[in-house]
Amino acid sequence: MARSALLNVMVQAAVKAGKSLTRDFGEVQNLQVSVKGPGDFVSQADMKAERLVRDELLKARPTYGFLGEEGEEIKGTDGSHRWIVDPLDGTTNFLHGIPQFAVSIALERNGDIVAGVVFNPATDELYTAEKGGGSFMNDRRIRVAARRVLSDCVIGCGVPHLGRGNHGKSLIELRHVMGEVAGIRRLGSASLDLAYVASGRFDGFWENGLNAWDIAAGVLLIREAGGFVSDFKGGPDAVGTGEVVAGNEYIQKALLEVVNRPLPKA
Repeated sequence: MARSALLNVMVQAAVKAGKSLTRDFGEVQNLQVSVKGPGDFVSQADMKAERLVRDELLKARPTYGFLGEEGEEIKGTDGSHRWIVDPLDGTTNFLHGIPQFAVSIALERNGDIVAGVVFNPATDELYTAEKGGGSFMNDRRIRVAARRVLSDCVIGCGVPHLGRGNHGKSLIELRHVMGEVAGIRRLGSASLDLAYVASGRFDGFWENGLNAWDIAAGVLLIREAGGFVSDFKGGPDAVGTGEVVAGNEYIQKALLEVVNRPLPKA
């Protein structure tokens, strides 16, 4: 595949941050004996990775804005371009030594996501997409899965944890979806969940309460892989609302109906 100069910059930034995370990931196991140590260490790893990404991106395009999970938003003088970055998506996995985490980088132009990179350094899987140019995993073209009925599908999801999200609503959604599908999976990294939909590993995915940096790159990956993404109302602004329902043409539509299904009256 031929990458644009901008996508090459994004890949270089993701790989550089990924190498830093890989080194730190190797130290996580040594910190498990400490109650305070692992969390503090991972926080430092997270901020270091964001700093590496920010420096790399702004060195190449110093006038662009920057929105990252760990720091305050930088307003660029350009006005029309903004980087949207999660330097460590899957922090809890990272903390526990689970190799499911990623660096996620998206480029927004006039409110539209035009390029995205999701990189899992633990598995060396690099997902890339540019608007109109298709989606790739390690330079191999990827497509969403072709299944048409939910009963054949494996669906990814997010499950809220302590202090986050509407647990009652999520349990209702789970109840409805689990009765319709072949399996449900929860990876703990929304950017990888979306990349798995783009590559056909998952047939679909749903979650709400997300941030732009969690999903901006992954949403483009799916759309460029021939898939569909909406918010819970069926609208196109998943990134702005933090709500995602994704899959191919058939599964996305069916999944959207199921997650919005009300509980039957007692």
